[in-house]
Amino acid sequence: MDFAEWEPIYFQIIQDMGYSVLDDEASARLLRQLTVKNALIDPDELRPLMKGRVNIIGAAARPKDIEAIEGTSICAGSAASAFIGASKTPDILVTDLDGIIDDQKECCKLGAVAVIHAHGDNHDLILSHIDGFKCPMIITTQSRPDLVLMNFGGFTDGDRAVCMARHLGARDINLIGFDFHNPVIKDGENLEVKVKKLRWAERIIFSMNPCHVSLTSP
Repeated sequence: MDFAEWEPIYFQIIQDMGYSVLDDEASARLLRQLTVKNALIDPDELRPLMKGRVNIIGAAARPKDIEAIEGTSICAGSAASAFIGASKTPDILVTDLDGIIDDQKECCKLGAVAVIHAHGDNHDLILSHIDGFKCPMIITTQSRPDLVLMNFGGFTDGDRAVCMARHLGARDINLIGFDFHNPVIKDGENLEVKVKKLRWAERIIFSMNPCHVSLTSP
């Protein structure tokens, strides 16, 4: 998804959720500043991984779901713990740095490429955790991109992963561990806000991505 396609959706989300474009942009600047010396890679390097089936794994996934995966695996944030439980490593980790961060760092230490996202609510998480990701990395924003900060579209880790995969050429995407109606609530998370986020994630995944997306029930 190009930014021109994403921007009107972004403004709808900002209005619906009560978020701030300025806060998003401030976090994006911070992420870019703190990763100047990191091994940032060109997203096109991931295109070979998008051939064939691309599995995107969400927060409701269990270790036994991970063991059966064939093809490319993209881990959405908190699903990193299921990979660690299955003693497997995703090809790509898409995260805004919440959840069990040590499991996400471990996935990257074991070989995953990190796609790390900045938004207005994770400014402090970026400050706290970005130094722990010593791996090939792409940095993303949900506001206006530049030559360093990417924007493939998407709002939550899961639908951002779908948008990125589609942007990089994936045509057969399988979702594992996605439950849009019975959300996994992290510590300190507001249920009402989580439900609204998942409504947007479901809409973005199934209404805005012209490729085959299948859902494996959690």
